[in-house]
Amino acid sequence: MAGCSHEHRHDDADHVKPGEGQQDLLYLAVDRDRITALNEREAGSAARVVKPYDARLDETHVLESDVDDELLITVPFTGSVRVRALLLRSGPGGATPRAVHLYKNAESLDFDDAADESPPPTQKLTSVPETSEVVEIPLLAARFPDVQALTLYIPGSLGGARTRLSFLGFRGEARVAQRSGPAQIVYEAAPRAADHPRARETNDARPGST
Repeated sequence: MAGCSHEHRHDDADHVKPGEGQQDLLYLAVDRDRITALNEREAGSAARVVKPYDARLDETHVLESDVDDELLITVPFTGSVRVRALLLRSGPGGATPRAVHLYKNAESLDFDDAADESPPPTQKLTSVPETSEVVEIPLLAARFPDVQALTLYIPGSLGGARTRLSFLGFRGEARVAQRSGPAQIVYEAAPRAADHPRARETNDARPGST
């Protein structure tokens, strides 16, 4: 299928009202106790980079790959969510991911499966801008409804010995159950595709995806 590109500007604190971070993102819908990562240099570091948007520039905790520059991160959610955008802060420089392959509800995925693209990724992001700021990459939301877990395969860095992330977040919608029945909580009404650095993606996905 044909690829497409999106225009983005750098992350800017002027876009964010004080304290809006947890409501604006899917942070509260992430089951942080169950986040896992293969080839993380420090155990548990993947869970620590999923944090409120207000803390996006805090580098107290970072996620680095270990023996090489591959990473495989699985982020479970506390319920069903629709994911509309991926947010990353990575680098510096060569430690930035060269690509991110996203898998919906594939918690048993390993490096061999991901490298062979078996199963095919739900969406492939073919580049991540080399910047010290937060990058927001809009996803094809129609491919990410009813997500219980999102797996990110990073096949390598832009040239460094390791891949490094200091912030990982998601925009979208989550559903929570209340005594009166299901209620929809909207964490992000619309993607902010015009607010962040350029990021390219391809439409490669499972056959029949829209």
